[in-house]
Amino acid sequence: MAVVILNWNGRDFLRRFLPSVLAHSDGAAVFVADNASSDDSVALLTQEFPQVRVLQNPSNLGFCEGYNHALRQPGPEFSYYVLLNSDVEVTAGWLRPQRELLESNLRIAACQPKIRQYSESPVERQQFEYAGAGGGYLDQLGYPFCRGRLFDTLEPDAGQYNDPRPVAWATGACMLVRATTWHELGGLEPTFFAHMEEIDLCWRLQNAGYEVWYHGGATVFHVGGGTLHKSNPRKTYLNFRNGLALVYKNTHPTELPAVMISRVALDWVAALRLLLQGATADFQAILRAHWHFVRRLSYWRTQRQKFPPRLRAIERAGVYQGSLVWAYFGQGKRRFSELDPQRLP
Repeated sequence: MAVVILNWNGRDFLRRFLPSVLAHSDGAAVFVADNASSDDSVALLTQEFPQVRVLQNPSNLGFCEGYNHALRQPGPEFSYYVLLNSDVEVTAGWLRPQRELLESNLRIAACQPKIRQYSESPVERQQFEYAGAGGGYLDQLGYPFCRGRLFDTLEPDAGQYNDPRPVAWATGACMLVRATTWHELGGLEPTFFAHMEEIDLCWRLQNAGYEVWYHGGATVFHVGGGTLHKSNPRKTYLNFRNGLALVYKNTHPTELPAVMISRVALDWVAALRLLLQGATADFQAILRAHWHFVRRLSYWRTQRQKFPPRLRAIERAGVYQGSLVWAYFGQGKRRFSELDPQRLP
């Protein structure tokens, strides 16, 4: 097993969190793939963590291509890769339940642990973290959410999501993935650069006949927003552009027209809401996202043909058969347990 941490100017995160990875990874090989950092990350690794293997990417390739490039290098001796953010604190036994789950069922291609907030505050450490929480879900329009997190509303962890179960997607902050399947599907979508790339991968996995799971018997703590804060217009741009590409690439042909029309309309509602709030830069980011998606439509069409969608929403694990936007903003539902159970898988 290879634990691979992608790094770009994350010296402080490496110094803070690598010790827990080295202490609790059960003999797994630990790699840091450096995206041509301009800080002294590589020097720090050489001096303070000589047991870590450094993979040097030629430039800042982004999250997606950074991992794609890095995972061509470790070699065929590894059956599993663990994609781990540099701002994650792992705990004792975090790998074993996930590895045993994949070993028990060859159809399971990827898995994530429970993701809670990293904080010095004991109360905040009990909160689920935005990127993954208690397992990733999608609604019928492809909007992502989690057990323990609907939009920006986070639940405290009271053991309500300890059960292992199939989900729609596993978080890229901490994902265990079968190496053969990773290479079979070509890794992450390089044009995404960052954001929603793990959802795209997991959707393609399901379309290819594999399963994605969550295992609540393992826990890690994630800082989140270490590269791009949620208030950064660049993050807005990536989320909206990649969101359109995600549903276009992966939605079943019979469902695609309705989904795309709905997503575009809701994106415009979000854009106008931001404009009225004075968030001009975010409004402009959404306009750019739509324009750049349309400009590269021929590329997205090729990617869709390369991995043709095979499953309708009702046939995929972890898909809420309704609109999360309506449930959250229209009906005031703030917790996963408040969603209509008849619409949940």
